[in-house]
Amino acid sequence: MKFTYLPKPKNEPIAALEAKGHQHVALEDNPDLVLFGGGPKDFPDELPDSVKVVQIQYAGIEGLLEAGILSKHAANGVRFANAGGLYDDTVAESTLALLLAVEHRMKAVDREWNNTQLFKEKEYLFDNKKLAIIGAGGIGKTLIRFLQPFGMEITAVNRSGNPVDGADRSVAMKDAGEIWADHDYFVLLTPLTEETRHMVNAQRIEQMKDTAVVVNVGRGPLVDTQALTQALADGHLRGAGLDVTEPEPLPADHELWGLDNCVITPHVANIPRFMERRIGGLAAKNWELYAAGEKMATEVDVDAGY
Repeated sequence: MKFTYLPKPKNEPIAALEAKGHQHVALEDNPDLVLFGGGPKDFPDELPDSVKVVQIQYAGIEGLLEAGILSKHAANGVRFANAGGLYDDTVAESTLALLLAVEHRMKAVDREWNNTQLFKEKEYLFDNKKLAIIGAGGIGKTLIRFLQPFGMEITAVNRSGNPVDGADRSVAMKDAGEIWADHDYFVLLTPLTEETRHMVNAQRIEQMKDTAVVVNVGRGPLVDTQALTQALADGHLRGAGLDVTEPEPLPADHELWGLDNCVITPHVANIPRFMERRIGGLAAKNWELYAAGEKMATEVDVDAGY
């Protein structure tokens, strides 16, 4: 198989594919596979007819989807795969870090040693809490494993409602209306679709406890930023941990930055170093499945949008 790596080739993924016997070439040399790690503006206007598979380096494909890139090339028979599941452990650990930072009020720490605000507000995950994972796929399953020592009651919400290992119960997304009123933590991991856009909005926040915490490591537009900001400022939510935001990047003067009950990380739940370390092996695996006439391990359903 011949492959090209766009827009900026990295040594580690290229070496991983070459170790499997594949050849790194330029786009004009008619590759079979494109390994892609950029944004919509980086994608070629046209692909050679030789290209059968595009392996995307990251899990989220909304930008490429909204730009019409996926549908355009899928119509010509190109199949797409993302990196879904490849970074379950890194993102799950980052999620746990956000939960702990919010509950331990890390952002409220100042230079006063006897900080009475911390004494009053600090909480612990193990204190008979209930956590809902919205979009309990691979990252969610790994997070459940990481959370086991805290003894929380965990509800896994997914499309099917099928049982999720380690969860106390599993609920289908369409039947999850009641969870918002009786859980303490909400971890958002679901893909961004028209159904999930602004799933946490003013109306949904109104259903939650004032002591609830929202952690978004999925997609920024899963949360209505204005509604979240207002709720945090007014005390209608205990806290939020955000690795993704809408807009992104979050403007430097946005109110969320200054709120002690909101911990923000700049979309670093997974980082490029781990992408480069792992994506070559996934691309090789997906090509093997494609060549065997099978569905790729992380194949994208272009019509569904994930």
